[in-house]
Amino acid sequence: MPIFEYKCNKCGHMMEFLEKKADVRKHVCERCQSSDLQKLFSGFFVGQGNNLTPRGNETCPTGTCGLS
Repeated sequence: MPIFEYKCNKCGHMMEFLEKKADVRKHVCERCQSSDLQKLFSGFFVGQGNNLTPRGNETCPTGTCGLS
């Protein structure tokens, strides 16, 4: 089941939810209970030995920053 990130448009709290593709329920903010949420574009991580390398929302243009 994929994990999706959301940001509350009312209080700015960020959270993650597990969602099935056919899931029609509406999420609410864990902090303020608002249902005005924005789905965010999120990356994923691929493990390489003892290191995790970001993929998708990379902060390192080459993908090799911090790897030894």
